[in-house]
Amino acid sequence: MKKPFIVGNWKMNLTLKQGVEFAGLLKNSLYGKREIICGICPPFVFLKEICKILEDCNVCVAAQNIHSERNGAYTGEISALMVKEVGCTHVLIGHSERRHIFHETDSFINAKIKMALSVTLKPIFCIGETLEERESGRTKEVIQNQLKGGLHDIRADRLKELVIAYEPVWAIGTGKTALPGQANEVHAFIRNTVADAYGKDFATSLYIQYGGSVKPENAKELMAQPEIDGLLVGGASITFESFLKIIEAVSKD
Repeated sequence: MKKPFIVGNWKMNLTLKQGVEFAGLLKNSLYGKREIICGICPPFVFLKEICKILEDCNVCVAAQNIHSERNGAYTGEISALMVKEVGCTHVLIGHSERRHIFHETDSFINAKIKMALSVTLKPIFCIGETLEERESGRTKEVIQNQLKGGLHDIRADRLKELVIAYEPVWAIGTGKTALPGQANEVHAFIRNTVADAYGKDFATSLYIQYGGSVKPENAKELMAQPEIDGLLVGGASITFESFLKIIEAVSKD
């Protein structure tokens, strides 16, 4: 059985003081817990301080984004090497807000995944359909295209640490959540699609998270689904109390 992998994405929220306090509380609350894997995604400017707090702790730290190039004249951008150097182990890539607000393409996301892997950062690769795409019956087509584009020309042996996060765009920040059965159906499709490309053993070991208006009230039911291996939490991860409730709801102790 896989341990649940629960990640909180703070997005553009909290102050440094609040983030440091949150990290300290999380470290203390999870001390000695081995039945769950947990991570947080602070804003870039908090990463160094929070990585220091969580050093030698069973809470991983992920950057919210990286650029596809190793370095260069890209004002305002952050490289994979930079976030790796301050202590991050993971990075979100292809989050729906990056795709739809900042118009990131599958090919750009693919380049970011390759860059992350080149410096041994573990990608949390986000995919998901819009409400219009779901209502027109195109969910599987969209998911398949995003998987194909994002993982183009990457061998299975380089993807051992890959995590995929299914986040239906229509359920992010809207209060709407995919019903557990709906989410599980798409997760099963993702796993089968990955199995076709990389083999059944790889697909079975792959972590697939669900993200989209996850909260303490629905976390346990979502995690009870056989194809859901973890949760990518947005708004409910901004306050320590609600994030801890989610962790407690899915812990296997």
